[in-house]
Amino acid sequence: MATFILGLVILFGGAALYGKFCEKVFGPDDRETPAYSKQDGIDYVPMKKWKNELINLLNIAGTGPIFGPIQGILLGPSRSSPSPSPTSSAAPCTTIFPA
Repeated sequence: MATFILGLVILFGGAALYGKFCEKVFGPDDRETPAYSKQDGIDYVPMKKWKNELINLLNIAGTGPIFGPIQGILLGPSRSSPSPSPTSSAAPCTTIFPA
């Protein structure tokens, strides 16, 4: 448990230090984003701050390998592309190349 806590401290401490380093090197950008400058209510819509932070948290945590298999289990195989039925009379496809 102590190793886990130490790992979390190193992870968050490193992220904070790296964030400060990037801020110093690149500097903050005060330009208006396209969501505000081209706002049309359909394609360009500003996102609420809490939603943006939630997306960042899920991406940083690397939840793709966790949620991907869970969605696969819950939703099952794709129903849009049917697999061949076991009673199909179609012969297997073979290609004959001339010698």
